[in-house]
Amino acid sequence: MAGAALEDHVAAFRDFNRFFTNEIGLLRRGLLDTPYSLTEARVLYELGRAEVTETKVLRERLDVDRGYLSRILARFEEGGYVKRGRSEVDARVQTLRLTAKGRRLVAGLDRRSSEDAGARLGPLAEPDRARLLEAMGGIRAVLAPAARAGGFELREPRVGELGWVVSRHGEVYAESYDWDVSFEDLVARLVGEFAAAHDPERERAWIADVGGRPAGSIFCVAEDAETARLRMLLVEPWARGLGIGAALVEACVEFARAAGYRRLVLWTHESLTAARRLYAAAGFRLVSAEPEIAFGHADVAEDWELEL
Repeated sequence: MAGAALEDHVAAFRDFNRFFTNEIGLLRRGLLDTPYSLTEARVLYELGRAEVTETKVLRERLDVDRGYLSRILARFEEGGYVKRGRSEVDARVQTLRLTAKGRRLVAGLDRRSSEDAGARLGPLAEPDRARLLEAMGGIRAVLAPAARAGGFELREPRVGELGWVVSRHGEVYAESYDWDVSFEDLVARLVGEFAAAHDPERERAWIADVGGRPAGSIFCVAEDAETARLRMLLVEPWARGLGIGAALVEACVEFARAAGYRRLVLWTHESLTAARRLYAAAGFRLVSAEPEIAFGHADVAEDWELEL
């Protein structure tokens, strides 16, 4: 009986794989109507995440055959998209960096990918989009070894990841809540202030990392001598359900308490139900609420507070 059930599950799994690869266009000659394969585009994406990437790290991250990756990199180097070098720390370690031409190529591919995703998600009603992304997160949580083991870590932002915080806030909130560019502008200003002049003893930012990939963020900044402010909580849709949001909030609370603040405050909106549940679970209480027009929509702005 168990064997028969497994055979049925295998058949269903394969059927879904055929559906999904066709749905997202992986059977076409080039990805997103470009001359690049899915593997080539993914190599470019990974190189675009950092200023310099070690070849060994790239190979491990993608789980790609050494010879196949070498041929891809040789083509990109010949085309002027990638430049090889040696680590300043260990000359035995080969490094890779995108050239200016390569970064323009990655930006174009990234734009095409976002447009394609938007075209697929746009016609869906918001509840259906949320259900789809939750299901995708569930698949990742079941199949990804790091997710099965609770394998995420909270760490400080690396070079380039403050920009990721800005762009992903803009993209995720636009996709999930139809918020306009004024929200991204707000996040950019807040992140810029933090980057320019934050006190590392009393202010901090965290990135949630799943398998070497940014999956969430949160910031703790000074409001005054006795008050800290929680800002820019974000969990990627694909990483939800792993406990990342609760861990980020807890890290912010514990840091504020250890830094000697007496209270931690935050500003949110009534429509952000998932975040509000996290705040309530961490002991925050709602202290004020006021209707407003924010980021292109009528909403209720809320102030929450936690005595430390």
